[in-house]
Amino acid sequence: MDKEKIEQAVRLFLQAIGEDINREGLECTPQRISEMCSELFGGIGKNAKEHLSVTFNTESNKMVLEKDITFFSICEHHLMPFFGKAHIAYIPNGQVVGLSKLARTVETYARKPQIQEHLTAEIADAVMKYLRPRGVMVMMEAEHLCMSMRGVNKPGTKTVTYICRGEFEEDKSLQNAVFQMIK
Repeated sequence: MDKEKIEQAVRLFLQAIGEDINREGLECTPQRISEMCSELFGGIGKNAKEHLSVTFNTESNKMVLEKDITFFSICEHHLMPFFGKAHIAYIPNGQVVGLSKLARTVETYARKPQIQEHLTAEIADAVMKYLRPRGVMVMMEAEHLCMSMRGVNKPGTKTVTYICRGEFEEDKSLQNAVFQMIK
């Protein structure tokens, strides 16, 4: 990440909206924004292989669900945050992963500009690729500030996306079980 370019861009932006970039409250804003970008966009070019490759043997083929994983991401259309909860269900295929690794997977993919639909699919595809379960279902519920505080101005509106891979695609009863467990 080019921190110097980010700082220059922030200065130009502030000037373009009519702000005095030398006033007390804004003097350090370009540096703060640059540091924020390192955090908010830290997932660019990364994948979840390191998180999902450390597994444990299991004889169970029963569904595992981790729900209410808080996430924050950035809408690629307006560069405004969207945030909410992710839910990941998978059916082991001889291997399970530590529960914190599912949350780390969400975090890895959430840290870049994107749309929620892509984020949902990217998480499911990573779980399938690196954990190789019999199936996975990912559901995300999020409020988008580009809808809440600008444009249509509808705070509290939630967007829900879900995607199924493997056995979850084929078996509607598995999908329904996940929906019931999330309630």
